[in-house]
Amino acid sequence: MKFRHELAQQLRVDSIRAADAAGSGHPTSSMSAADLMAALLDGHLRLDFDQPKDPRNDHLVFSKGHASPLLYSCFKAAGAIDDAELLTFREFGSRLEGHPTPALPWVDVATGSLGQGLPVGVGLALTAAKLDTLGNRVWVLCGDSEMAEGSIWEAFEHAAHYRLDNVVALVDVNRLGQTGETMHGWDLKAYSDRARAIGWHTVEVDDGHDPERIEAALNEAEATRGRPTAVVARTRKGKGVSEVEDLPGKHGKPLQDPTAAIEELGGTRELRVKVNPPETVGDPHTFATAYEPPPVFEVGDTAATRKAYGQGLRALGSRRGEVVALDGEVSNSTHSEQFREAHPQRYFEMYIAEQQMLATTVGMQARGWIPFASTFAAFLSRAYDFIRMAAVSRAALNLMGSHAGVAIGEDGPSQMALEDLAAMRAVHGSTVLYPCDANQTVGLLEPMADREGICYLRASRGATPVIYGPDEDFPIGGAKTVRQGEHVTLVAAGVTLHEALDAAERLAEEGIRARVVDLYSIKPIDIETLRLAAEETDGLVTVEDHWPEGGLGDAVLAALAEAGASVPVTKLAVTEMPGSGKPAELLAQAGIDSAAITRAARELVPSSGTR
Repeated sequence: MKFRHELAQQLRVDSIRAADAAGSGHPTSSMSAADLMAALLDGHLRLDFDQPKDPRNDHLVFSKGHASPLLYSCFKAAGAIDDAELLTFREFGSRLEGHPTPALPWVDVATGSLGQGLPVGVGLALTAAKLDTLGNRVWVLCGDSEMAEGSIWEAFEHAAHYRLDNVVALVDVNRLGQTGETMHGWDLKAYSDRARAIGWHTVEVDDGHDPERIEAALNEAEATRGRPTAVVARTRKGKGVSEVEDLPGKHGKPLQDPTAAIEELGGTRELRVKVNPPETVGDPHTFATAYEPPPVFEVGDTAATRKAYGQGLRALGSRRGEVVALDGEVSNSTHSEQFREAHPQRYFEMYIAEQQMLATTVGMQARGWIPFASTFAAFLSRAYDFIRMAAVSRAALNLMGSHAGVAIGEDGPSQMALEDLAAMRAVHGSTVLYPCDANQTVGLLEPMADREGICYLRASRGATPVIYGPDEDFPIGGAKTVRQGEHVTLVAAGVTLHEALDAAERLAEEGIRARVVDLYSIKPIDIETLRLAAEETDGLVTVEDHWPEGGLGDAVLAALAEAGASVPVTKLAVTEMPGSGKPAELLAQAGIDSAAITRAARELVPSSGTR
């Protein structure tokens, strides 16, 4: 155990050195967990640092991502990085960012937004247990401050429900948060009692700096079967340095006298720890496939795009065994239940826990699976920080939000997503799609599966007319001019595309020839089609079942600005808080139905109806 003590001291010293070189960072938060990490590296973690993509590797997730100096010091101790790189911590261009990201090959996902690492770790553990089936383990270092996050307890619930004995949460109870003492201080039972009530095995370590007690706890965790384990360890923030140990006001700061602190810890060391390689053998499990053609909907019929999503996803899952589906306990509304019925081993019920659903998709895609997660579009907002952080993780995943806009009708505004297009457009590298009919919906699913980044598909509750044949191509970044005209252009997507087509018929009766553009790809956007419309017609009317801020209309305006086009644009969107009612009543009240579009278009065209 002497080696582990010395290794822990080295991890503390290197955390101090890294933060001092950067002039910022969280050395005290790193120092409290150094003994836990020394024990994990020396005998428990199984990870081949030379083969970071080996599917048999254990996963190490720092849920307390601000303790990145400790993580990077661990990488140095394992020989994965050298001392020179360690001291580039937080420098411009360094892989050692302020909080961990997959810029480093041994980091599966970005952390640092507290409450996310354990949920993603549970997603990785679920993937290992149910998809890869390789028997590897997921180790998650949690801070006690983040235990106040609801997402942490969603993770506890799901790990227990799925009986994930391959995930271990190491809870570093150092009692001090950023501004003072945490909610429960050093009350280990406050954490372990809750975890046990949910179904976890727990081990309380009253001295989280004692190598023998830590070793016993980790052995117990590895021996536990049928349920996950939480090791709840009492530690001291800034352990080993009198300047900062267990003192408030020292969070997130380099030490004032790092030289004295390093001397107090016994000086610098150059220890190397041999991290054990994976024990398991074999390759990740794969699922058998069989050709199932995409569903076909007859032109002229009506069908809900959410229903087409379910049928199309089922067929895609038959053809491609790496596709998996998750849902937030609304699968009979999103129609992902059709995937579940056909591919039960690749379907995961996440219940009313949207944060855990998103975290699980991030974990699954980190292992090469292609997840499609669905729920009501309004409820994805609860998991928005997970979506934002998924982009930081460079994740590739697919989201479907159904029941969008006032067109859902009687359910009322609590169920109406009116912010989703803006929110999803704002995510770095995202793709935002809004199909108007069933065949278009089906045609977008495979391109989504093959695309990098976060893809969002907005689906509608009600049935809409099928206007496209099954062989039509819908490239991401494209648009469809579904009606030609030279007087005015109507730009819409989804539900309002059909209102725009009806408006074009009304305008034709007045001698106004309206062009209708189906902007099914809102991001990336078809700038060229919009530029031509601006050049060839007197003005554009954009119409969306969404608030006016950040949605389709703003996407069009940004595209026209990029193209250098100058043209009158009338933006129609929902501006007043809706209530319950029939879809037609609510579209009319919002001023986004065919009558409102007709009025707006008429005002953009000279009274003669000619250019």
